[in-house]
Amino acid sequence: MVVYISGSNFSTTDSSLSGFSFGTNATLRDATAPQSPGGLSRTGHTVVAVCLGFILVAGVFNNFFTLLVFVKFRCLWTPINLILLNISLSDILVCAFGTPFSFAASLHGRWLIGEYGCKWYGFANSLFGIVSLVSLSVLSYERYTAVLHSSQVDISDFRKAWMCVGGSWLYSLLWTLPPLLGWSSYGPEGPGTTCSVQWHLRSPTSVSYVLCLFIFCLLLPLLLMVYSYGRILVTIKRVGKINLRAAQHREQHILLMVVSMVSCYMLCWMPYGIMALMATFGRSGLVTPMASAVPSILAKFSTVINPIIYVFFNNQFYRCFVAFVKCSGEPVQGEEQPTPRTQLSGFFHRQTSLSSSPPQVPRNTALCSRLTDHHTLYVHYTA
Repeated sequence: MVVYISGSNFSTTDSSLSGFSFGTNATLRDATAPQSPGGLSRTGHTVVAVCLGFILVAGVFNNFFTLLVFVKFRCLWTPINLILLNISLSDILVCAFGTPFSFAASLHGRWLIGEYGCKWYGFANSLFGIVSLVSLSVLSYERYTAVLHSSQVDISDFRKAWMCVGGSWLYSLLWTLPPLLGWSSYGPEGPGTTCSVQWHLRSPTSVSYVLCLFIFCLLLPLLLMVYSYGRILVTIKRVGKINLRAAQHREQHILLMVVSMVSCYMLCWMPYGIMALMATFGRSGLVTPMASAVPSILAKFSTVINPIIYVFFNNQFYRCFVAFVKCSGEPVQGEEQPTPRTQLSGFFHRQTSLSSSPPQVPRNTALCSRLTDHHTLYVHYTA
């Protein structure tokens, strides 16, 4: 595939970026100047820049606000929320160390920070993106474990959560360092304003890397999410046959959560994975610059949607969010009447309990919910 940028011909069949030209071209500032065949017009670059600008502002705001709420309310410091915090951290790192460079490049119609900057951009975006993907799948499994084995959950034990967080970063490094060491490479993609793994290279090392990356960093996390949330839904339906009145509302809530999470995952990441496979195994030139720009934008949009789906829909976080906005010292308290959600959580506890003693609860947990019945302890894990 050959990418034409600013009137210069950059062949991307070479893994190196020696063909990059970083000189200023007056035609880049000409809004009416058409691009060479296969490239983006000035209008196309502007549209991409607008999308990336929105993602940059909204992603930083959503994730930074999430981090502030976590810092302010100590009651949110639970093992499951630590994984949520890791997702927000990786997303805000993408917004801080990746999106600004592609945004500026789209404004100018060309890459601005050179060969090593391109390699850094590709590595950083891949690293933080895979951390987020792995954390999403780990979160789904932890929720599945909390629902089906609620009596074994100890929210005062952070060792497993820290292992999950550290493991997500090590796993991501395992798959993002190889292109820097010779297994495939990082370079320009699409219209030449972003950098990523060189999907279009047809060498055996590049093809094998792209295939492994798709299987172990995209497909495998998706299968784990589908399995975990599917098992939760099956359990909810089984309980509904026993106590329909108590489980009906909970089943609808879980179904909405599952559909939202899996759909957003597939909408943001699957187009990018499919585009990579098409560029790797399809005929030369099959993936045009515009066709590759859209999946790249969708993947970056996950930094905006993740805090909304995984954090703002969480009841415990929502109470803390309201308290933070109102500058209140304590979260808004709800009524302590049993709800279908707490009744269902209690059912899981009675079905799987191995001992009569309730799990240990940190003293500061009451500040967030003031729910003293241990049956409601698992609401935050399954919301």
